Amino acid sequence: MELRDRVAIVTGGGRGIGAAIAAELAMGGARVVVVYHSNATAAEAVAEAIDGVAVQGDVADTSDCERIVAAAAELGEIAILVNNAGITRDTLVLRMKDEQFDDVLATNTGGTFRMCRAVLPAMAKRRDGVIVNIASVAAVRGNAAQVNYAASKGAVVALTKSLAKEMGRRNIRVNAVAPGFIATDMTAHLDERTVDNALQQIPLRRMGKPEEIAPMVRFLCGPGGAYVTGQLFIVDGGLSA
Repeated sequence: MELRDRVAIVTGGGRGIGAAIAAELAMGGARVVVVYHSNATAAEAVAEAIDGVAVQGDVADTSDCERIVAAAAELGEIAILVNNAGITRDTLVLRMKDEQFDDVLATNTGGTFRMCRAVLPAMAKRRDGVIVNIASVAAVRGNAAQVNYAASKGAVVALTKSLAKEMGRRNIRVNAVAPGFIATDMTAHLDERTVDNALQQIPLRRMGKPEEIAPMVRFLCGPGGAYVTGQLFIVDGGLSA
């Protein structure tokens, strides 16, 4: 129970990797706020299962981010922020519309920035806090038809490293975790041929599970990660090796 009574916000916590992270942090003793955008039923189910709280909000909106943080602060001092919320708008760059590029950057990168900015004043005042940003292996190796997504996650990695340098003097640690090919709603729509081609590139020859990403996040949020900041941890079955 190394995270006992520490208040944690997990954006995109109603499903997939976010839900697994919320459950993992709760097992460590954290009081988890599950942030969701539209699927209230799923988020509330996750929150109920871990004795947490579900809060609706759009991380691409500044006022929503501030409202989410205010709601979480009612549980106590916010100690942990996991920026997991993300979207995809996959298509080849020659067909990609401005809004498909802009929307992905607004949520994946802008949302990470806005949530960080919202929690940092209180963390800095207490000189205590942990932020984990969920990036993607696409940030380091690219991916066809995902120029927008890869760019957004690459920016998250750069944001993580810069913020770690900026906030280290305030005892705030900032790291990123880059999942590989994980079985979630985002990958469920892929056809069998695409999946088979992807698996051939992964040394472990299988997709990952959300529950295989969550322990890394818990480690970084706990005492074991006390001297770790500004780092990117890739969990991808060897895909980027």
